[in-house]
Parts: sequence; C-alpha cells; structure tokens
Amino acid sequence: MFGYYIHDLNPFLIEFGSGWGIRYYGLAYVAGFLAWFYGLAWFRRKGWSVLNDNQIAELLFYTVLGVLIGGRLGYCLLYDWNETLRNPISVVAFWNGGLRGMASHGGIVGALIGFLLWARKNRVDGWAVADNAAVLAPVGIFLGRIANFINGELWGRPTVVPWAVIFPDSGTQIPRHPSQIYEAIGEGLVLGLLMYGLRSKNLRPSGKVTGAFFMVYGVIRIGLEFLREPDLGDPLLAGLSRGQWFSVGLVIVGAGIWWLRGKGVKELRGSYRDWETDRKSTRLNSSHSAKSRMPSSA
Repeated sequence: MFGYYIHDLNPFLIEFGSGWGIRYYGLAYVAGFLAWFYGLAWFRRKGWSVLNDNQIAELLFYTVLGVLIGGRLGYCLLYDWNETLRNPISVVAFWNGGLRGMASHGGIVGALIGFLLWARKNRVDGWAVADNAAVLAPVGIFLGRIANFINGELWGRPTVVPWAVIFPDSGTQIPRHPSQIYEAIGEGLVLGLLMYGLRSKNLRPSGKVTGAFFMVYGVIRIGLEFLREPDLGDPLLAGLSRGQWFSVGLVIVGAGIWWLRGKGVKELRGSYRDWETDRKSTRLNSSHSAKSRMPSSA
C-alpha cells in the first residue's frame, strides 16, 4: 500500500480574507500573457515576425480580451448552461471565485478571433499571427493546468499508480490520477515542442501551423480525458465526455484550416510576398546595425 500524497495546496499566493486575494490561477494567466508578449519579440529577432513593440502590445490587448471573453462564455454556454439561463449575471460574476469557471476550448477560439480581428484592423495577414500564437499558446495552457492542480480541481479517475493523489475536494479519500499534471505535460510541453518544430519548418506563415495546433491539441485532449473524472452531471455520449466531443470539433476545424490554407485560400490583406519582404528587410537592418557597432580592425 502506497502512502499517497494528500492534496493540501493553498490556491492563494496571498489571501486578504473572505476568498479575496492573489490566486495562482490568475497569476497563470498573467504569466501566459507575458510569455506571449516577450515570445513575439523573440520571434522578431528570429525573423518569424515583423511586428514592432507597439503592434505587439496592441495585439496582446486583443488576445487578452479574446481569451477572457471566449474562455468565460465557453464555460457558461458549454458547461454551465442551466445556471447561465437561471442567473445570466453569473457570466460576469468574476467576484465569485475570480477567473475560475473558464473553458480552454472557448479561450482558444476567442484568442483566434482576437488575432483575426486585430489583423483585419491593421490590414495584415492574421494567419501569420495565428501561426506564431500556436507556438506560444502551450505555455499558457501549461501554466493553467499547473494552476488547476494547485486549486485541487479537475482531478483524475481513481487509480492505484504510485504517483496517485488524494483530492479531498472530490468528496472521497480515493487516490486519483493527477490528470492536471498529465494535461500540463501533454497540452503544454509536448504540444509546444511539436508546434515549435512545425513552425521552424514553415518559415512562410500560412495558417497550417494553426490548423495543426487545433488538431494536435484536440487529439491530446481526447486521449487524456479518459484519465480525468468527468464533471458532475456530465453525461457521456458514446463513451466520450463533453470536453472530448468539443475536442473532436477542434480536430475537424483544424483539419479544415490545414486543408484550406494549404490550397492557398486568399489571405487577409497582406501577401506572403509582403511578409517575406518585411522579414528580409528586418534581418538586413539588424545586420547593418550589428556591423555598425563592430570595432574597426587594427
């Protein structure tokens, strides 16, 4: 018989009392958005992006809105429909648990819409932005899943593996899979490495990396959900939970994006040629700046 770890982590970094304070879950969002901002700046140095700091900051604003609105609406409409109908104000009741009650599927779709709206406003290729986001998004997903574990929520199914965890909030003392950690590894580390490798091989942005993100995320999520305890009252359909069926939808959408973008569907005003020209110009300017700083040979 193993001495299983009993989850007793505090969801607050600092608690001011009565459920108010700085939560790790909220910090995960902040850290994820910061990774997005500095990640795009790094991509610019790699030649993957031509956005300046002001453009990145504005894009970050659209991303934050897309993730928060999409994530919250996704949870309320997909997972908490009855409560949303009974009490519509609950959609914006962030004072009741902070940012808890967010759906990753809704956040992903909301972020994509935010990218495309920003791109349309600035008359650039939104799929180029989305391809870069596909590499950075797993960072935020990883942090979010770690925060889920700290909160002691979204626990796994019962198991007797040595690394099982007892989650008191589940209402039992049964050891369970730490499914939040599995998802952090799968949807965060594994997905991130795959997207980075794919983006490295597709220097010309096309939207195909975005399609691959939707497909791979969906497949990983479907597989890992078999180790996660379904939400209370979540009916299984053909043996799959709602989260798994929503992931099936992401796989289908991703396959459609991959196929359509591969066929060269017309981009938002901003051609590949323009992007290539800007990218080469950025690299050339960086090269000239570096040479100007080099000391003359003796």
